[in-house]
Amino acid sequence: MTIALALESVRTQCELHLPGDPGYDAARACWNTAVDQRPAAVAVPTGVEQVAAVVRAATAAGLRIAPQSTGHGAGPLADVALDDVVLLRLSQFTGVTVDPSARTARVLGGTLWQDVLAATAPHGLTALHGSAPDVAVAGYILSGGLSFYGRVHGLAVNSVRSFDVVLHDGTVAHASATENPELFWALRGGGGNLGVVVAIDIELLPYEDVFAGMLLWDRSRAAEVVPAWVEWTETVPESATTSLRVMSFPPLPELPPFLSGRDIVVIDGAILESDHVAADLLAPLRALSPEIDTFGRIPAQGLVEVHMDPPAPTPAVGDHSVLGPLDAEAVAAFLARVGDGTAHGLMFAELRHLGGAIARPDANGGALSHIPGEYALLCVAVAPTPQAAVAGKAAGFAVVRAMAPWSLPHLVATFAENRVDSGRLFDGEDWTRLSQLRDAVAPGSVFVANHAL
Repeated sequence: MTIALALESVRTQCELHLPGDPGYDAARACWNTAVDQRPAAVAVPTGVEQVAAVVRAATAAGLRIAPQSTGHGAGPLADVALDDVVLLRLSQFTGVTVDPSARTARVLGGTLWQDVLAATAPHGLTALHGSAPDVAVAGYILSGGLSFYGRVHGLAVNSVRSFDVVLHDGTVAHASATENPELFWALRGGGGNLGVVVAIDIELLPYEDVFAGMLLWDRSRAAEVVPAWVEWTETVPESATTSLRVMSFPPLPELPPFLSGRDIVVIDGAILESDHVAADLLAPLRALSPEIDTFGRIPAQGLVEVHMDPPAPTPAVGDHSVLGPLDAEAVAAFLARVGDGTAHGLMFAELRHLGGAIARPDANGGALSHIPGEYALLCVAVAPTPQAAVAGKAAGFAVVRAMAPWSLPHLVATFAENRVDSGRLFDGEDWTRLSQLRDAVAPGSVFVANHAL
């Protein structure tokens, strides 16, 4: 039986694209356009019943299913054969319902963070979102979720109250602390391997506004700024969650003048304090006379714009590691690779401050509730061609290798641009338990996740 015939029942219920169909190439494209994923079919459901129908038809035909919303995290699938996989594109299955009194939100399918924040802002609430507005909630949360609120509130996955998930047989299960608790534990970190999450209930944060922004210097100041920021992170309270990036931009007319054709150093993030306390905390960094200083009180909804993530689909490759404490030798090693005068070949090399609640295990958490370590290192290069992708991966690996003496075993799933050993995303016993649950809940590895167990 051909795949087209096996999936004929799906075509009558939702949008379906097969290789050769006029809409196939657009439907299979992901946000990271360096990833050329070519599945057996692409289904675009708009509701739970359609998701269930796709899963039943695919499994009956001996096919696997890859849930995907935007494809921001599709990098690990770049070298994976998908010719027996139905890509389940959830981008048309969206919706947000806010309960302001309970301080929760119910988020459907492939809903983006920007839509969640638009719904929560009128109530003076926000969420443990990431640094980009156009990332889908489900993929981000199921991979842990690093937020600029994280050092106070921990990983975003710990904010989940319940999931609705379509399992391998097409049934819909509700998972919470009291209903299907083992599945609830497993989904909090391993959700992409266990089923298609069609709804998430999350706790919200009571922030109408937040002290946040960025500081910017020319890269010629990197030898001053990088060690100063590292020293600063060693003493600031958990209320401060920031990142430092060394960034390089081509001379493009669509970029603002302060970025076009420049190499810069940027510190950005949020400080959950009063304006007065936050200003006192920032004083040592402001003493370095940044060229641009936007830190101040902003609507919480605006925090997703502070990090200047690319506003449109971008071809990118990179590498990543988690680091422990950084001494003077570590700072020197970082600067030797990406500091002033280097030709590193990256769009940016980022150090994200971890620690605090991010590093503490949550007693009520799931398979992934914390990330041990002090900093996350993320290196990203633009890769418009296969040759550029090879060079970009090498450039990222060179920085990660240089920082290896300060590296720790764990990784951050949302930062892993390549296919990695998923055992490095979890504590050892948790990985074993999660893998066993996957075998019971999704036999035959029927669901294809970007970080497979």
